[in-house]
Amino acid sequence: MTTVRQRRAGKGTEAAEDQPSEETNVKPDGKILPDPPGRKLWKILSITVGGIVAISLGLLTSVYVATLHENDLWFSNIKEVEREISFRTECELYYSYYKQMIQAASIQQGLHGLVYDNKTESVRTINILERMNVYQEVFLSILYRILPIQQYLEPVYFYIYTVFGLQAVYVIALYVTSWLLSGTWLSGLLAACWYITNRVDTTRVEFTIPLRENWALPFFAVQIAAITYLLRTHLQPAQERLTLMAVFIATFLFSLTWQFNQFMMLIQALAFFILDCLDMLPTAKVTWLYIIQISGLLLVCVLQFFNSMILGSLLISFNVSVLIARTIQKNLKKGGLLNRLGKLILHVLLVLCLTLLINKFIKKILNLESDEHIFKFLKAKFGFGATRDFDANLYLCEEAFGLLPLNTFSRLSSTLLFYVYGFVLFLLTVAAVIVAFRNLSCSNQVQFKEKMEEYTVTLKPDAAYSLVHTVLFGCLALSTMRMKYLWTSHMCVFASFGLCSAEVWKLILKCLHLYTSQRTQVIKYSIPIIILLYMSFKFWPGIMDELSELREFYDPDTVELMNWIKSNTPNTAVFAGSMQLLAGVKLCTGRTLTNHPHYEDKNLRERTKQIYQIYAKRSPGDVYGILRSFGTDYVILEDSICYERRHSRGCRLRDLLDVANGHIMDGLGENEPDLKPSLYPRFCEEIKKNLPSYTMHFTRVFQNKTFHVYKLAKHK
Repeated sequence: MTTVRQRRAGKGTEAAEDQPSEETNVKPDGKILPDPPGRKLWKILSITVGGIVAISLGLLTSVYVATLHENDLWFSNIKEVEREISFRTECELYYSYYKQMIQAASIQQGLHGLVYDNKTESVRTINILERMNVYQEVFLSILYRILPIQQYLEPVYFYIYTVFGLQAVYVIALYVTSWLLSGTWLSGLLAACWYITNRVDTTRVEFTIPLRENWALPFFAVQIAAITYLLRTHLQPAQERLTLMAVFIATFLFSLTWQFNQFMMLIQALAFFILDCLDMLPTAKVTWLYIIQISGLLLVCVLQFFNSMILGSLLISFNVSVLIARTIQKNLKKGGLLNRLGKLILHVLLVLCLTLLINKFIKKILNLESDEHIFKFLKAKFGFGATRDFDANLYLCEEAFGLLPLNTFSRLSSTLLFYVYGFVLFLLTVAAVIVAFRNLSCSNQVQFKEKMEEYTVTLKPDAAYSLVHTVLFGCLALSTMRMKYLWTSHMCVFASFGLCSAEVWKLILKCLHLYTSQRTQVIKYSIPIIILLYMSFKFWPGIMDELSELREFYDPDTVELMNWIKSNTPNTAVFAGSMQLLAGVKLCTGRTLTNHPHYEDKNLRERTKQIYQIYAKRSPGDVYGILRSFGTDYVILEDSICYERRHSRGCRLRDLLDVANGHIMDGLGENEPDLKPSLYPRFCEEIKKNLPSYTMHFTRVFQNKTFHVYKLAKHK
């Protein structure tokens, strides 16, 4: 088991002055009046200062997480095999392709090795570029090869520094989004500080560097910033075209770098759909956003050799359905309240039915089953019947896919983030309900727009999108802990925007009959500054202590195993074992695997379940036959899995296998009535007794405190 030990000595009313904000000097015909010279100079100065602060905070965040990574592992001092092991599980698999491209004789040979890969899954040749989102590793390896930096920078440092550099992009994008929403860069400063002080809940980049989300989320943040700017009123045509291009590029890069992109963008598309139905976003811009999502995903599909999972995604089916339904129902936004509500219900039902029909048709044509495990997991998670499906239970029993722990909120509250977020969320939700009701009630849109200035409660399109975005991704985070990083980062943006927004404070003060323009300006600047000072005094000492704490990576058993494999087995040897461990075997030794952690393939899932029979109650002959069918030469057994105590009964890997095989589970507790005792003892325990029935198939060739390696006999 990998451990870390102590290191040995060795709503747009008046725009704020300092914002890159919507112009207030607008003629009735839509033309923008030039700013007075003094105001223009002040705006340029403010944008310059705000930009410098944004870049500085981004770079500081990047250095901060890089320092934490170095201090936690003593990365610069440990051996290469220890560095590679420190990446852990699926991260090791992704990094192995970067290493493979670096070590290839040429770029062309490296690409050929990825397109025709026969070492990731034994007795199969697969296209890595089709199956996995590893174009970032390909691009980075090519960049490393062509740049004159090989003598100064090791490949591993070029890789990790790039990922840490993306954190700078991430923080700058969050900063800019908050700035655009509120109109003051003070809001961006507060958002960035909240992101840093809540690091435990906003990112995990320092210990899961190659994870796909660490590549993708910075581009997602850039996309949200671009959408926020796009939704502003009075944009010039050239500005709008450039912003649409920025949205497309960010959407494409986000889609290219993460296999779960389609599910995240589906939630985003739902936000567009809800707001469009309620007349809170311009329909023309929403249409462009639907088209951008589809085109970005289809371009990725082409680059991934027409990956069928992308073609069969719900996102494409949903967006196409919305565009078709809108064409059918042309008068959706006309009529009184009851008339529009009726049309809206029909519209939602039409979109839902079309989405399911189109998706079912595509999956039928393509014979697509790659993502069925996700829907099985969701069905079981939300209580639509119990399941004995091994794959679904494997997810259900992982803490990362469980509900968001309550202690998350106590951590977020310690920085005041959650309190402010709840306050702003309540206010804007009330405002959104009022605006939505008003939009649906008004049948005359021209007259409605003329009266907009008279209303006390308004909600700008960019603020409305931010509200629905945070609500939907909040629901996702509450239901699945692993997805909290999509919510908590935007939580920082949303809370800081609300706290620094003149519109929010204007609404509050008007409700209290205390509104004056000067009072609004004082409050919108003073409260954020007070919170920043509070966070500085409370968290700065802790951050300094964290940066001064020095530790060292320590996992001698895994290091010993990897060194033994490299020294004592042929390069063509095929290894079977747990998904997580085999990813490390591929990275550290280059040996061929039977299975791996990238689970988005039905054949691989079935293969993994078969390989895992080494931890089930099966006969030695059955296990031997299964392993040999995948060309296995060596099998690695882990005591931490065979005698697992991390999970409770019913969620241990051996329990999942027993239930899937129809056998009763070990230990005290209830079993389902139709489960029966197995005729054989547990394989991983019994093989250690060296009984003849086992030794005729398996010979132990390596052993330490954690791992046992057995060589398979090659019977004729």
